[in-house]
Parts: sequence; C-alpha cells; structure tokens
Amino acid sequence: MKKTTGTMLLLAGICAALCYTSCKSAAGEPHEEEINYVATTPVQVDTLVTRDYVAQIHAIRHIELRAREKGYLQHIFVDEGQSVKKGQLLFQIMPNVYEAELQKAQAEADFAKIEYENTKKLADSNVVSPNELAMARARFDKANADVALSRVHLQFTEIRAPFDGIIDRFHVREGSFLDEGELLTELSDNSQVWVYYNVPEAEYLDYQLKAAQSQPTSINLVLANHQRFAHPGEISAIEADFNNETGNIPFRATFPNPEALLRHGQTGNIRMGIPVEQAILIPQRATFEVLEKKYVYVIDENDVIRTREIKVGEGLEDLFIVSDGLAGNEKILLEGIRRVRDGDRIAYTLEAPENVLANLKVYAE
Repeated sequence: MKKTTGTMLLLAGICAALCYTSCKSAAGEPHEEEINYVATTPVQVDTLVTRDYVAQIHAIRHIELRAREKGYLQHIFVDEGQSVKKGQLLFQIMPNVYEAELQKAQAEADFAKIEYENTKKLADSNVVSPNELAMARARFDKANADVALSRVHLQFTEIRAPFDGIIDRFHVREGSFLDEGELLTELSDNSQVWVYYNVPEAEYLDYQLKAAQSQPTSINLVLANHQRFAHPGEISAIEADFNNETGNIPFRATFPNPEALLRHGQTGNIRMGIPVEQAILIPQRATFEVLEKKYVYVIDENDVIRTREIKVGEGLEDLFIVSDGLAGNEKILLEGIRRVRDGDRIAYTLEAPENVLANLKVYAE
C-alpha cells in the first residue's frame, strides 16, 4: 500500500512540473520573428559571351623534306628539334657520281663550242652551208643544256632549308641509301600558327551577323594545361561547306607565336567572345529547376511571390543571360528560394543589383 501511494505521489509531481513548464513557456517565450528575405532586380548591360571549341594547332608552314636524287646519305648537319634558317644545309647525299656527270657534260660542251666556232669560220668564208652552221649551233646549245641539268642534279645532293623553321624527327640516318623522293624529315614554320575548330551552324550565323555589323569577335586560345595563350588571335578563314553529318563548319584562326611556345600538332580550345547588347543578367543562385526547366520567384506589387519560367540564353560564371520570361525592372527573390512557395507574401530587402554582382560568392542559402 505504501508503494502504491508513493508511485501516485511521484506521477502527480511530474504532471505538476510539466504543467508549470508549459505555462511558463507559453507566457515567457517570444513569437518567432518574421523572416526578412533578400531580393534584387536583373542587370541589363552590354556583355560578352564566351564559347569554347576543341581546336587543332597547325604550323603556318609544315612540309616534308624528301630526297630529290638517289644515293647514299653522306652527312646530316642538323639535329632533331633544331631551329634552322632559310638556305641552311641540312643533308648531303654523296655527290661523286653527279660531280662526274657534270664534268662529262662540261667537257662535251667545250667540244661543241670549239666545233661551233670552227664551223662559223667556215660558214663566214662560204665553205659550209648555213644549215651546217645551224646544226653546229644546236649541238652547242644542247651541250650547254646538259651542263645546266647536271649542275641541277649536283645541287639536289644538298638538301637545304626552304624557310626558317624547326626540324622534326629523322626518318633516315647517315649511310642510308635513299631512293628519289624518300622522306627525310619534316620542317615546321611556327612563327605563326593556324588553329582549326568546328562551329555549329547556329553559332556560325550569329558570327556572320556580328561580322556584318562590324562588331569585333575576341579570339583566345586555351592550352592543354588550361592556361590562356598570351597572344589573342583573329579569324582568318571559314571553309566553304558544312559537314552534313555533324552540322559544323570549320573555322581557322591565326595566332602569332613569338616565343615559339606552340608547335605543329598541339591541341587546345578556342575561346570566342561574342558581344551581346543589353543582355538581362541574373545570378544563377536566384533560379531553381523543375523537370529541366528553369524558374525564378518574381515579387509582385503586393509583395507576393509568383513562380515564373524563364529561358536561359547563355551561362556565364555565376550568372545567366535571360533570353525570355523576365523584364529588366522586375524584382526577383535572391536568398531563401527553398523556404518559400508560390503565393507566399514575404518581407524583403531590395539589394541593388550592382552590389549583388560584386558579392555573388557571399550569398548562401
């Protein structure tokens, strides 16, 4: 009996404590304060949209150096990767046979000259006919032509650089027997480079429209290490036809290469900057996505938020360019979009868009 009485007294005490705490809480705790959200308006300014394209880098001149005569490769005067000057001797094919042919042709030319001079004296004395003199002259001319041809063959045993450039990998070594036309190496002129990239049809039309309006297009090259090449380029050519399978058309941009950093065969990304007039910019964090469509909360004149679908034209860093669905003077919710619903009336502070753009990394949910 004592145990039951004690239990009842304990339960009564707990109930009294709970009632006291509940009453104290109801009387003493303040109501939750109304949330003050942050809103802003779009920025409408002229801006620059960048687009990236996979690119292939080519030297402005890249040729194969081939043997122009048969023979043994006697000397190699340069090394792979070496910079050379126009006219510099690179390879020497054994010239002995061609020197002998030149000497033979020169001797025959000397003989033909003597024969012609003697015939001319006889013709001047009317001893031989004019036809005989003409034939002697023809033999002399032919002998001189053979000398010139032999001299050319001898010159072909020397392979010289046709322009300033960089020597590529050797395909032969000293002592190799070369056939006429055999590949020796390649030579690249990297003083400038051509960068090729493919542009979709819609972007090609945009570019042509801007070009017709004399609006400049900024061209930069981003290298494989994700660093931007120091010198800007310019579009120098557009090919004639679209690729029917991809819908792209090749562009060619020309870049200076004074430090010789770029080499034939490198890859990178072309970054084109296309100007957009009076673009409507909003922070990306002011948007949310439902079923792959983008929305914002627009605040009406009664401080009620309404869901609005927008069309995004381009994405910039932390920003969207709105192509449709939003006017430049409308107020949009910036902070707290996950804590409200369509139709809520809210209290908010309107932040100047310039301040918002300057502090995009600060705002957080």
